This record gives sequence, C-alpha cells and structure tokens, in this order.
Amino acid sequence: MQIDVLNKQGESTGRSIELPDDIFGIEPNDHCIYLSVKQYLAEKRQGTHKTKTRAEVHGSSKKLHKQKGTGGSRKGNIRNPLYKGGGTVNGPKPHLYGFKLNRKVKDLAKMSALVHKARASKIVVVEDFSIETPKTKEFAGMLDAVSGDNYKTMFVLPEHDYNIYMSSRNLPYNRTVVMSDMNTYDIMNSDVVIFTENAAKLFSEFEEDAENVVKESL
Repeated sequence: MQIDVLNKQGESTGRSIELPDDIFGIEPNDHCIYLSVKQYLAEKRQGTHKTKTRAEVHGSSKKLHKQKGTGGSRKGNIRNPLYKGGGTVNGPKPHLYGFKLNRKVKDLAKMSALVHKARASKIVVVEDFSIETPKTKEFAGMLDAVSGDNYKTMFVLPEHDYNIYMSSRNLPYNRTVVMSDMNTYDIMNSDVVIFTENAAKLFSEFEEDAENVVKESL
C-alpha cells in the first residue's frame, strides 16, 4: 500500500512510502478488536465501589423488642437491611475488572484496527520535523493542515520527542504516542492516525512478526 508523504503544511512532498501488505493487507478480525478494546477499558476501571454490610454500619446490636407478645413482627437490631441506615444486602465489593488477553490476539487486533483506518483513508504520513521550543500553536497548525476535517487525531512518533510531546499535551482532541505504545483503543478512537515518516518505516521491521501472527490465527 502506497501512502503519500505530506509536509507540515499538508502539501505533498512528491515522495511516498510503502506500507507492508503483511500488516495492511490482511483481513481484519473485528472480534479481536472487540476483545482488545474491552480489556483496555476494563483495566482502566478502578473497581473501588463498596457498600457497608450490617456488620459495618453504625448502630446498636440490641434487639429492638422481645420476640413474642407485641403483636408485631419479629425484629433484630437497627442495622437490619430493612431499616433506613441499615446494611446493604449483596452490595458491590472492590474487585478488579481486568482479564488476560494473549499477546498475539492483541497484535492481531492492532493490525486489524490499522487496516480499517487504511481502507477508510484515515492514515496520514507526514515528513519528519522538529520543534525548537514547545509551542502548542505550531503543533496545532500542523495537525489542522494534515488532518483535514477530522477532529480527533493520534500522532505517532518513532521515539519520544520532548518538545513535540510538550507542544501537544494541551490539545484535548489529540493523543501523541510512541510507536511501541500505540494500542487498539487509541487507533479506533481516533478519526485519523498520523505517522511521522520514520515511524511509518518501522512497519517494515514488524513485517515478519505480523506474518506469523496472521498465520497462527487462521
């Protein structure tokens, strides 16, 4: 798959880059995408919900009145779940929501998400550039130029760049990540994925591993 390389002004540089078919030419597996996104969101949940049982709420343990002879129902103490301020029956307890997902399933999900973006022409490659000092306005101008009418963007770097990170962190509609930190949720949650030229070239290094992942999933 050939992708034109753009400059910071959103204009074609006359160059193009080849994205390997072993990654961008596969048949996407939507179920793997679902599992990967589900795991990502589950791991983000704190799971700190908690209600008090009748053993934990404040109140006397004295029996309210004698068992028989009152003409009313039998009653225990004021912490009974039937009374206001009493304990909760079968309430939520702290627990983790995360679950295990095999690495090859996550890799296939990531490749499948990239394929969906590529088929929808939502992948952009911009030539490598640097920012001398952190300037959000300069970075935002570049995003507007190369992303078109798309609102949410993910900007992918080959390695950490402090000035670019500091320039982009205040933009609520953009997420800047290193290639190795890219995940399925971020890809699917973005309207367009923007790779720097060197970041896009890294796909050729993953080509052999991607081929093995696809073969073993069949």
